[in-house]
Amino acid sequence: MKNDNKIGIILSFFGLWINTNFSFQYQQIIGFVVIFLFGILHGANDIALINKIDNKNSGISATKILAYYVLVVLFGILLFYFFPTIALLFFLLFSGYHFGEQHWQFLEVKNKQISILLFQTVYGLFILCLLFYFHTSEVQKIIGLIIKHDVRTLNFGYITSVVGILMICLSIIIYKFSSELKENLFSNIFYLLVFAIVFKTADLIWAFAIYFVVWHSLPSIKEQINFLYGDFTLHNFWVYFKAAFPYWIISLIGIALLYFLFRDKEIFNALFFSFLAAITFPHTIIILKMQNKKTVSN
Repeated sequence: MKNDNKIGIILSFFGLWINTNFSFQYQQIIGFVVIFLFGILHGANDIALINKIDNKNSGISATKILAYYVLVVLFGILLFYFFPTIALLFFLLFSGYHFGEQHWQFLEVKNKQISILLFQTVYGLFILCLLFYFHTSEVQKIIGLIIKHDVRTLNFGYITSVVGILMICLSIIIYKFSSELKENLFSNIFYLLVFAIVFKTADLIWAFAIYFVVWHSLPSIKEQINFLYGDFTLHNFWVYFKAAFPYWIISLIGIALLYFLFRDKEIFNALFFSFLAAITFPHTIIILKMQNKKTVSN
């Protein structure tokens, strides 16, 4: 078991200790704070990643790259406004792949790249389905507010079972060809058990925060720093933070405006997740390009 994952398990159960010792309101506050601090930060350095990934961008001004990035985010926001159901489905697929890729980025099977991509996506979707299943009523309410339809008949137990069966089938296919999957299969089954315990025990926002920050954002920040600067050190983290700071602050200001406009309304959670979705679209594509660049370099 990797040291990072050992730390993840310790932090996850520390999160459960917070769950048992702090009220629901304080958990929500802590959850949003850690998401704002690390969850938003892990996607705030995408401009630097673009420049590192594609040397052709060296001749394009940072302003123009930022403009392209903002246009993609705005497109995501408009998609949620005009076609919320389609946007939500895209968000779930992108997030599923993005989360699954973080756990299984080391998988390499010749002539099986489509199978790996599908497996990573379904694995990430299964994690999301677990979260939705243990918080069905809250998730139904948030989805209903986003797509403006009543989804109380949505059976997350059935959906989770179907996605789980699909994940098992894909893992069997890849298992035959991948030594990496064989070596890490049982540890990742254990991680899924940890996630299930966290999701079942903690409230929705706090459960999401534990997974999103501990198991996704922090490992991603470390990986990005290694890619950008060659090694993860305190100095390189500070360089990374300074580069990300302007975009991080802009994102926080956007979320703050949403909060002050809708803090007394149930729709805030829906708007918050819609905002995360809008910035997830370009970030997922950039991380995919980063992984491809690392593979070519190796």
